[in-house]
Amino acid sequence: MSTDNAVLVTGASRGIGRETAIALLKKNIRVIALARTADKLQELKNKFPKLVYTLAVDLTSDQSYRDLADLLTKEKLRLKALIHNAGALINKPFLETTDEDWSYLIQANTMSSIKLIRTCHPFLGKESHIVQIGSMGGFQGSSKFPGLTAYSVSKGTLSILTECLAGEFIKDDIRINCLCLGAVQTEMLEAAFPGLKVPVQSEQMGAYIAGFALEAQKFFNGKVLPVSLADPS
Repeated sequence: MSTDNAVLVTGASRGIGRETAIALLKKNIRVIALARTADKLQELKNKFPKLVYTLAVDLTSDQSYRDLADLLTKEKLRLKALIHNAGALINKPFLETTDEDWSYLIQANTMSSIKLIRTCHPFLGKESHIVQIGSMGGFQGSSKFPGLTAYSVSKGTLSILTECLAGEFIKDDIRINCLCLGAVQTEMLEAAFPGLKVPVQSEQMGAYIAGFALEAQKFFNGKVLPVSLADPS
């Protein structure tokens, strides 16, 4: 089925990614849902069988990008938006963070974005929108927290990548922006700050990101935007 209004969402099996996908599906937008966990993706497919394409992938594996390109080609899909929400977190003091830890986070948080955009570029339509989901930990001038140095650095690269690609993709009429999220009640937040409770729920943030992905390219390009009531404390 050919379509020009599909939206690709990574990390769609739980938390913000899942809620973003659901918010889009409720708007009758086709969603290509990517995540590592096939059974969680199937739950989404069962709920919205006519609107969801699913692909279980590990974005640290090059084969995943070949599989994605195959899916997009086979289904003749054109992307209205690409929302890169997936990521990984390791909470360790800087001096205990190994080279392997750094390499993993750079692959999961930085290289995944580079490879995903490169793979999806041929399938992005005119006035399409790439939305990078960054973190306030990677936003210049925000409060930083012990144990999250490698995570924050790997997420901070998305800001510069966004600014650079905004210039490169002008000729293609593709817009790109980065949302640096603050504290949202998710499993990842619990891992970073055990016991912390915050007022923003994943459903609320998912709805915001879905709306931003569909409309904000009319007003923003190459912007790195904080989305936070306050830093975690």
